[in-house]
Amino acid sequence: MFCSRPGWSHVRLRRGVLSMLKSKTFVKKTRAGGVMKVVREHYLRDDIWCGSEVCTECKDGAPVLQQDARVESDLCAYPHYLIPDTNVVLHQIDILEDPLIRNVIILQTVLQEVRHRSPPVYKRIKDATHEKEKHFYTFTNEHHRQTFIEREQGESINDRNDRAIRVAAKWYTEHLNKAPSVGELKVVLLTNDRANRDKAEQNGLLAYRCEEYIKSLTGNPELVDRLALTSDDQNEITGSKLLFPEHLPLSRIQAGIKSGTFLQGTFRASRDNYLEATVFVQREGDDSTEVLLQGLQNLNRAVHQDVVAVELFPKEQWVAPSSVVLQDDRPSDKETEEEESPVLDPSRLKPTGRVVGIIKRNWRPFCGMLNQSQIKEATRHLFTPADRRIPRIRIETRQASTLVGQRIIVAIDGWPRNSRYPNGHFVRNLGGAGDKDTETEVLLLEHDVPHQPFSQAVLSFLPKMPWGITEEDLKVRADLRHLCVCSVDPPGCTDIDDALHCRELENGNLEVGVHIADVSHFIRPGNALDQEAASRGTTVYLCGKRIDMVPELLSSNLCSLRSNVERLAFSCIWEMNHKAEILNTRFTKSIINSKASLTYAEAQMRIDDASMNDDITKSLRGLNTLAKILKGQRIAKGALTLSSPEVRFHMDSETHDPIDLQTKELKDTNSMVEEFMLLANISVAQKIYEEFSECALLRKHPAPPPSNYDILIKAAKSRELEIRIDSAKALADSLNEAVLEDFPYFNTLLRILATRCMMQAVYFCSGMDSDFHHYGLASPIYTHFTSPIRRYSDIIVHRLLAVAINADSTYPDLMDKHKQSSLCNNLNYRHKMAQYAQRASVAFHTQLFFKNKGILNEEGFILFVRKNAIIILIPKFGLEGTVFFENNDKPGPRLNFDSEGPTLTVEDQHTFHIFDRVKVTISLDASNIQHQKIRMALVEPVAPFFQIPGVSVALPEPEPEAKKLKLDR
Repeated sequence: MFCSRPGWSHVRLRRGVLSMLKSKTFVKKTRAGGVMKVVREHYLRDDIWCGSEVCTECKDGAPVLQQDARVESDLCAYPHYLIPDTNVVLHQIDILEDPLIRNVIILQTVLQEVRHRSPPVYKRIKDATHEKEKHFYTFTNEHHRQTFIEREQGESINDRNDRAIRVAAKWYTEHLNKAPSVGELKVVLLTNDRANRDKAEQNGLLAYRCEEYIKSLTGNPELVDRLALTSDDQNEITGSKLLFPEHLPLSRIQAGIKSGTFLQGTFRASRDNYLEATVFVQREGDDSTEVLLQGLQNLNRAVHQDVVAVELFPKEQWVAPSSVVLQDDRPSDKETEEEESPVLDPSRLKPTGRVVGIIKRNWRPFCGMLNQSQIKEATRHLFTPADRRIPRIRIETRQASTLVGQRIIVAIDGWPRNSRYPNGHFVRNLGGAGDKDTETEVLLLEHDVPHQPFSQAVLSFLPKMPWGITEEDLKVRADLRHLCVCSVDPPGCTDIDDALHCRELENGNLEVGVHIADVSHFIRPGNALDQEAASRGTTVYLCGKRIDMVPELLSSNLCSLRSNVERLAFSCIWEMNHKAEILNTRFTKSIINSKASLTYAEAQMRIDDASMNDDITKSLRGLNTLAKILKGQRIAKGALTLSSPEVRFHMDSETHDPIDLQTKELKDTNSMVEEFMLLANISVAQKIYEEFSECALLRKHPAPPPSNYDILIKAAKSRELEIRIDSAKALADSLNEAVLEDFPYFNTLLRILATRCMMQAVYFCSGMDSDFHHYGLASPIYTHFTSPIRRYSDIIVHRLLAVAINADSTYPDLMDKHKQSSLCNNLNYRHKMAQYAQRASVAFHTQLFFKNKGILNEEGFILFVRKNAIIILIPKFGLEGTVFFENNDKPGPRLNFDSEGPTLTVEDQHTFHIFDRVKVTISLDASNIQHQKIRMALVEPVAPFFQIPGVSVALPEPEPEAKKLKLDR
């Protein structure tokens, strides 16, 4: 490298190509107070091709832009290439993705700006450039000698970039005009910036507004619906009355955060009350605060997951979360409509405030349904998102009659102060509401589950078939094919991660092995397959469908530890005595040959059948005996045994509709497998932390704050029982003691309630945290090692363990604690969304089940008591929902809510308590096709006020409060 003064240029001949080097030198102050000279080199080249078929000057062997680039347009009747500016790409990406839009030149200037301002849009435009039928061409104008421009003195970066776009468009126009076969081909610049358009026209360029161009396309008139509204358009369709306070500019927000006047946090809308939200404020370290917001003015146009600035009210203005359920289901969208005031509870005040500004919008495309306007020939309609936390969105469309009853996707464009709802635009139609494939697509999109087919780039890194164990594998791995290894899994499992063995040693001790699929052998760091697995983070299991983290060749074949085939494994092997005390632990890469792939029921049957004494059965019995000892030891240390009602559907073999629904029955063999998976995870966690104290990927389960247990303590107290929460062991012991002889199901209900009190277990990097404890398992350290086919965290743990035992080499990202921490954040997010998607799938299939069953009578128990409702659990179906005692359209009964109980007294005739036994009729209410409900009517207790028309129960949508803390294997 050499230095030069700014403006000097050097011409070099690089492999026969004329290349010009521009360099800039400037000085930079270091943190230590010194001065560092920085030299930036910028190569300009002559060998960057235009990418057009008509060009004879460029030596491009595979041109992308077509010669016949004609589309049906009233404005541009000639063949043409489009050059969109940065704002068109950012705001009209839905338009650019349409199949009608082809032959588009994406400039490097635009791509760099988009990458900086919106990574999701950047990914979408990059994907579009890789679709051959789209004919999108990326032109690196910043490195082309004739299109690169310097920023002029006093010129803003935006103005410089606009000029660079015009210069590139001018070069294309002149360059293509030299081609003999250019014909009528022209270059069209799309920009909504009036000044940019005027300057382009002064330079002799063709330039149009995006809306002007799209409206001219006769081939697809519906494309107009996908136009994102500009600020001018939004002002046209909103009223003049100001409904919301003004958002403060970013400069004032930043100054306010710095001075402590404002707090920055993530806006979380309530699913049950559209007038309420909380802002989660993360402070330094693990300290965090939640600020309560109530009322539309204080929510001030924030949308769920936006990063906002809030101002705290004085303490005398703090309020309590409302216990009332309010949903914005009214058909009217008049701006003057009065809003219901939330009911305040002075007994439990929380920090309260208001949104003063938006720091970052986290809008995404939303699934939902159109509410067609009652006005004939109207083009403006309200869209109701499937997610109740998202406000309704006003859109313009000319296809409303076609879209009614369909699931559609809509994007938000903006939310002006004078609009009750945000404005947006139609993106695409997913299909008929209620259709199984459509609803599955909706829940995958709504929970941000990556589910597109694996790309060719990803598939190219799969091993070539036929695949087999090589001589090299035998040299570097322990050959354990002689061992009596078997797997135990749910019925129909094809992605078998783990297998076990147990045998007696000559010294009288036992050898126990956990053998895990060696997925990291096939997925090497940094390639496209690895990047895709890291992005997906986890396999998602829906009812009757599985969204794989890795391609099927690995998940169901080469990595799956199926019986009677040789497979590569990573083994954790212990020597134990008969008291299940570990005497020795070793880890090794291995080769195994599983002798049986059993279901939990089949394994249990072998254990219980005294006439069976083959090697597999003996191994299972040994494992089962040790597992019971291990479980006893865990519980003695304070590990929690919680409960969560889970259901299994039996599907019709032809229609794949659910024909039966029952709660899952757990056998001893379920617990047997769990215990050894837990033990392997703990052993591996200890090993990788011992070797890599700064970059071990671990998993922790924080202890809940005492306030989380309030409802559990009240529920036990209502039956004159005490729950102690000073430690996990105290909680576990008091749960064990909380038994009522005349109410056998009481203890299960209490454990279900205790599950809801728990925090979410999370992945973290050991070098970025000091609290490693896993509260639920009562373990000082823990990780995930045992499911690498379905969890990316386990692949990273395998890589760390392989380096620790010298079975593989390391790589920079593996030892970078900051990158590990960032990876953990994505894994936590993906894991959480997968759980929500799974619950949504169960809810949908439950609706299908009741749709075919008519009205059923069942026994249930009250789980929660609210101000205007009771939440009931039906144990037989694992079904939960809310019975309301108020109706929006009719006067409801007189209600008296006591938060101390909590109890709800209706008309002074009956008082409902937590865990009361009730009888209900259950049926499907499909009157609102988007939010179908399971209708419950109380049979016992019977009273006239219970027969309120419209009292119904919605299937609970997945939310963080309903956590299912299974054993964290």
